[in-house]
Amino acid sequence: MDFLEYFFAIIHEMIKRLITALILLAIVIEAGTIGYVLIEKWGAIDSLYMTVITIASVGFMEVNPLSQTGRIFTIFLIIFGIGTLTFGISTFTAFLVEGELSEILRRRKMEKNISGLKGHYIVCGMGKIGRHIIEELYKTERLCVAIDKNEEECKRLAEEEKLFIKGDATSSSVLRSANIAHAKGVFCALPTDAENLLLILTARGISPSLKIVARAEEDESEEKMRRAGADGVVMPEFIGGLRMTSAMVRPEAVTFLDKMLKDQEEIYRVEDVFVDAGSALAGKTLKTSGLMEKKGFSVVALRKGDKYMFNPSCDERIETGDAVILIGESKSIREVKAVRG
Repeated sequence: MDFLEYFFAIIHEMIKRLITALILLAIVIEAGTIGYVLIEKWGAIDSLYMTVITIASVGFMEVNPLSQTGRIFTIFLIIFGIGTLTFGISTFTAFLVEGELSEILRRRKMEKNISGLKGHYIVCGMGKIGRHIIEELYKTERLCVAIDKNEEECKRLAEEEKLFIKGDATSSSVLRSANIAHAKGVFCALPTDAENLLLILTARGISPSLKIVARAEEDESEEKMRRAGADGVVMPEFIGGLRMTSAMVRPEAVTFLDKMLKDQEEIYRVEDVFVDAGSALAGKTLKTSGLMEKKGFSVVALRKGDKYMFNPSCDERIETGDAVILIGESKSIREVKAVRG
């Protein structure tokens, strides 16, 4: 079935290009035929025949002797006719030779892969923040799709073999092409607060249960974005100020976090495990759950309602709706999340 889809995609693209070239050629032939009829007073068949042999440059003799005006007209007809034929041939050749065929195949395959995703994340905007988001998601082995309308950014994503869609992220059709109906969350990292606000409204309208996290530059934008439907709003300048302060007053803690986040060999993260009704952790204490004895991570906190219990006791019971905060190897933590009751 994949082969048929790719085959028809190629045929469709070839037909589009051929139609464009044929339309231009038909215009030139019609103009040439009318020109000879008006200038030389020939019949329609003779004029059409003269136009075709002129454009084709086959070297046949003139149908009838040409007047001075007719010869000048023929010169221009040759120029436009050969130019049109060259355009058609070069366009078709470029499609086959210069990588456009493989580009269509790659794009169709990517669209099929995106349509089959479930529980993935959509990153809108491939600026500096968006790039870091994508890198982190790939690094922690989470499925994701990028959306950006910048040609250079899309080329970079293609070279890195990442899933992406070129288009305006605030458009409903573009979001649907990213399979937003089956997505787990959307990152709104567009250049301006106005664009991110529109994106939040559009995404929330398509999928009410979607988790949305947005960036904001202005202080007043945070409240607007939350009212529009954002679950979380991050202000890079505010976070940057806190980070610089921490680097000054608590350098060892910051160095530890930097090493944890930037280590290329081992991926350590602070992760949360939400306990739903189907979780194997529901109804157990931290001790009987086995979390305290497992290697690769440590239990940092337990969230109950709106309150967090830091360094909780082994006898603390885990209930449905709670969240366990862990720090350690991402791979080990994912294994805990995958276990169902």
